[in-house]
Amino acid sequence: MMTALGLLILRLGIGLIIAAHGAQKLFGWWGGPGMTKWAQSVQRLRIRPARPWAWIAALSEFGGGLLLAVGLISPLGSLAIAGAMLVAVATVHLSKGFWAGKGGFEFNLALIVGAAAVAFTGAGPYSLDGALGIHLPEPLTLILGTIVLIIGVSATLLSRSPQPETQPQTA
Repeated sequence: MMTALGLLILRLGIGLIIAAHGAQKLFGWWGGPGMTKWAQSVQRLRIRPARPWAWIAALSEFGGGLLLAVGLISPLGSLAIAGAMLVAVATVHLSKGFWAGKGGFEFNLALIVGAAAVAFTGAGPYSLDGALGIHLPEPLTLILGTIVLIIGVSATLLSRSPQPETQPQTA
């Protein structure tokens, strides 16, 4: 019972945090950019075409977070979260180091670790999967999902346009 309660707390915490982050992008809630400004941000990250990738990222966060929070079709929500966070780390946070206070990837890594823990353990009995008797094939779902995750993250990062060359300054 305590393990089931622990999984519920972990799922709700990680899932709702990342779903809220996605809602900022999708709907502009809680001071977020909304889709138009979010697509512009993706454009500045040189991910092409920006608008479809912006939708994929926002829906991965929002939908993946909700799936994780309610424990439905696990581990798919965890995989969606991991994909969005890996792209965020690679495009924004990695160059800033580890610590979140300096813009680093610490927070993203914590979300990935929490989502991965649920992906490997399952959503637990206090979940929609548990209540509805949904059991995706293990470990096949996780293996195939991870392959799709790697392909999706790679495709996103490979879609980036080259870094613009800096112009040498003349005196």
